[in-house]
Amino acid sequence: MGGNLIYYAIVFIAVALIAALLGFGGVAGVAMSGAHLLISIAVIVIIAGLLISFLRRV
Repeated sequence: MGGNLIYYAIVFIAVALIAALLGFGGVAGVAMSGAHLLISIAVIVIIAGLLISFLRRV
């Protein structure tokens, strides 16, 4: 699941960069906020997965 979130975060970053280059500051800001949210969720999911896999081995 973390891989899909990172993929969509990269898509949001690309949209934000294109919007910023074209002068759409509001759209760029919203896209970057979405990318930040998705990256944060992906990091939490990855850390939780690592902790769960570590606790299963113990």
